[in-house]
Amino acid sequence: MYQYLLHQKIKKNCNEQLLDIAGVDHPFYIRFIANANTLQDLFNAIYGNQKNATQHFDALLVLIIESYKQRKPVFRKKDQLKEQQAAWFTSNQIAGMSLYVDRFAGSLKNMPNQLPYLQELGVNFLHLMPLFESPEGESDGGYAVSDFRKIDTRFGTLNEFKILQEKMQAAGMYLMIDIVLNHTSHHHEWALKAKAGDKKFQDYYYMYDSREIPDQFDATMPEIFPESSPGSFTYVPECNKWAMTVFHQYQWDLNYTNPAVFNAMLSNIFFYANLGVDILRIDAPAFIWKQLGTTCQNLPQAHTLLRLIKQCVHIATPGMALLGEAIVAPKEIMKYFGTDAFTAKECDVAYNATQMALQWDALATGDTRVMLAAQHELLQKPFGTTWITYTRCHDDIGLGYDDSMIAAAGFNAYEHRKFLKEYYSGSFHNSPATGALFSVNPKTQDARISGSLASLCGLEKALSVDAAAIDTAIAKIILMQAQSMFLGGIPMLFYGDEVGYTNDYSYLNDAGKSYDNRWMHRPIINWEKNALAKQKDSIEHRIFSATQKLIQLRKSLDVFTDNKNLTWLSPHNIHVAGFIRANENKKLYCLFNFNHKAAYITWFLFKEHGLAPTELVDHWSGKKQKVGSDHEYLIMEPYQFAVFEIN
Repeated sequence: MYQYLLHQKIKKNCNEQLLDIAGVDHPFYIRFIANANTLQDLFNAIYGNQKNATQHFDALLVLIIESYKQRKPVFRKKDQLKEQQAAWFTSNQIAGMSLYVDRFAGSLKNMPNQLPYLQELGVNFLHLMPLFESPEGESDGGYAVSDFRKIDTRFGTLNEFKILQEKMQAAGMYLMIDIVLNHTSHHHEWALKAKAGDKKFQDYYYMYDSREIPDQFDATMPEIFPESSPGSFTYVPECNKWAMTVFHQYQWDLNYTNPAVFNAMLSNIFFYANLGVDILRIDAPAFIWKQLGTTCQNLPQAHTLLRLIKQCVHIATPGMALLGEAIVAPKEIMKYFGTDAFTAKECDVAYNATQMALQWDALATGDTRVMLAAQHELLQKPFGTTWITYTRCHDDIGLGYDDSMIAAAGFNAYEHRKFLKEYYSGSFHNSPATGALFSVNPKTQDARISGSLASLCGLEKALSVDAAAIDTAIAKIILMQAQSMFLGGIPMLFYGDEVGYTNDYSYLNDAGKSYDNRWMHRPIINWEKNALAKQKDSIEHRIFSATQKLIQLRKSLDVFTDNKNLTWLSPHNIHVAGFIRANENKKLYCLFNFNHKAAYITWFLFKEHGLAPTELVDHWSGKKQKVGSDHEYLIMEPYQFAVFEIN
């Protein structure tokens, strides 16, 4: 519907900002007008009943225009190119790595020196872990932000960040950083003013004079860190109030029922967009809306807020995609891509955390049935969106897939999870894994798993055993990375995994980290070790070169673009997971044996989808296979994978 007053207001604001809406700024103006009604409807759905709603909406319109106006011409040109590519982030040409700048390169100043190493590997997309100011000892790895616009001195300066971005852009590389939407550090300027008694800024948070309302919240809110930060509220002696602190006691939850908070945080989002960020990772979006009597997670209003953010970004800085870091059950994670009229219009990207955990399930059990039981829900991802696919990241491994998926595979859910925790923490008899349990809930015994990819795959123990054990561990590492690489989405390596870093226990000597065993899989890079990637037959070379080859193979085949072109194969062997990636030109059969023994696959697997091939070629090994009769078998070696095409 044409809304004359709204559109005239936008036109007036554009003219006041001296935009040339009939000339160079016409595409922006058209986007604004085309999306104005939706923008207003989403804003009113959250804030429409508030007495100052119009004032805050008018401020939002001005903010969008100002943020567009501040955008550099080079970024506007990049916006146009990305819009021409439609969902540019689904391309098979993108391969990523997530890293801590200080632990990887020492500083932002040194990061450009390591770009050739990443380019040699094939990585052209970097997720730089949180860089903005957070208090040492109370940083939560950078997710307790005290200044959203100041680079922490531990990493360098904002100017050094800009130099890195320019060098990455010149090299054709993409950049992702985080926005911590849910909370700030209690040292943030807003929190300091709240502590000092400023009512305006106390309203930026959930703050209460007594325990009455906090107790009502706590009655239905699950504890996130029951060991280190029980409950969801912390007493603030400076102002004699209770503040909501869902994560750690030094992280104060922002109150998005206040439209001033939304506009302030949107301004930070635009600040990052205008630094040249290609994908903005929205941390913990499931938590951003709180409501009494609920878990305060995954509420409908949280999705409305994300859709509102997406509309604003699409209008002002359309080249920046949004990633929703929602590590939730499959049914819930689908909602973060948008539903109904907003399908594929909420978050563009999400972590396929369920698949990641299912890979670890299959590796421990040698059984792929739980993995297969989850795929129907995961395949509901909308066209035009994509996953981050990964085997490890900076975080722990949660076993958050549904009990029904475990039951469908014939297992008892409690006993199955108990086995996985024991297997990866190394307490299960003869387990090759070396990990640790993270955030154990003493009431429920729920826990997550810490440990590096190499250590969880058995390399740490294998180094003191023999060459055969090392070979097996390396085969597991490459198997895991291969499935993440070919499944569909942006493959994201975690730094150090490309050369097989095992657990780093130096964190135990750091008081600011020793309480959090996730630091064991966040290594400090020893570049002498990484240089061994050039030494033929070294462990580092074997893993690096295989990872490099995986990336090259993915980039060489357009069929690995995420066009919702994935079909899971029926399970002809419970130890082997398989899927087809197909387009109009090519059809690939990707098979992965998660068992420690050889697996036998009937040749009928390659015939049940309408074709009767006589020969296959494996893109990974280069070997050809004659297709036998249906009663004969393809033999896959332990932890072998293959990417077959009909020859």
